[in-house]
Amino acid sequence: MTHTTWRIREAVKHLNAGEVIAYPTEAVFGVGCDPWDEEAILQLLAIKQRPWHKGLILIAADFNQLQDFIKPVSAEVLEQLNQTWPGPVTWLLPVRENVPFLLTGLHDTIAVRVTDHPQTRALCEQFGGAIVSTSANLTGLRPAKNVHQVRWQLPDVDYVLGGSLGGNKNPSQIRDAQTGAIIR
Repeated sequence: MTHTTWRIREAVKHLNAGEVIAYPTEAVFGVGCDPWDEEAILQLLAIKQRPWHKGLILIAADFNQLQDFIKPVSAEVLEQLNQTWPGPVTWLLPVRENVPFLLTGLHDTIAVRVTDHPQTRALCEQFGGAIVSTSANLTGLRPAKNVHQVRWQLPDVDYVLGGSLGGNKNPSQIRDAQTGAIIR
């Protein structure tokens, strides 16, 4: 077993224990937890000092890992998703009724992305589903770009999965699937 594989297994143990982890993504470190664990989501929001009403992003290894969170999409929307995934584009899609409100905030959509970051894909694969993915930073500060910055800004994160960032300069673009509008 490689060192990277061991670290991913450790991160999955923490996710399964209802804890908050940090991990590298395409452009910055993300912080996340099990999206079905409301206590873990509350812990994540407290660590980041992030208001609940803004909602959160989910990141997945593939589209199938998002099915429990989103309503069925049209062929046109599916084509848009296929053109940008896996990759650094987050889409706002209609959310299923049973999804925790802490994930959507005050929105009637949920923000989701299929990542192309190899280590983060492996994390989602080994976890067996999507995870919460918001930038690893205190609200209002610059997102962390390495393990030291994560530990400095977010010392209460339970586990930091070390690794290299992808090559992107900016966090993921966010697009509305219904209108095509670029939100960020």
